[in-house]
Amino acid sequence: MTKIWNESGFQNDDPWVIETEDTAAGSNEKPLLPLASFIEKAEAGETGLGVLIQPADNVKALAPYLDSIAMVAVNFPAFNDGRAFSHASLLRERLGYAGELRAVGDVLIDQVPLMLRVGITSFAVANATAISRLEEGRLPGIDNHYQPTARKAADPKSYSWRRVS
Repeated sequence: MTKIWNESGFQNDDPWVIETEDTAAGSNEKPLLPLASFIEKAEAGETGLGVLIQPADNVKALAPYLDSIAMVAVNFPAFNDGRAFSHASLLRERLGYAGELRAVGDVLIDQVPLMLRVGITSFAVANATAISRLEEGRLPGIDNHYQPTARKAADPKSYSWRRVS
């Protein structure tokens, strides 16, 4: 069972559905479309759509549509595939996307703080350990940072590469 979490806690009645050949969004649901399908429908004038970015997708293709995207989901197909971190960072810092950015796929508790730092705002969590820790409010901490990201560190002295005089 997948649960949707953000920093306010677990969310009920999330309307987003990842559309596949076997699954389509119902009348009270909103579709998360593959990149090519999203662009096709956006070009046809459809609005209120979400897009699912796969690791090999070119996220820069979303640039003309950023103002009309209802949500971007970035897929983490395996815990050791970090390309979605790069996609999230590119969307936030270079392309200026300000809407909801969701992590889907293999979302593990140890990676959630890092995902938050690159600008991911919601998480589709299926891992039982991650769900339990999030319910308990037990996120792992990050004491030192190597560089700034979309979400700045609360303590500027935590950047390991900066000299503090």
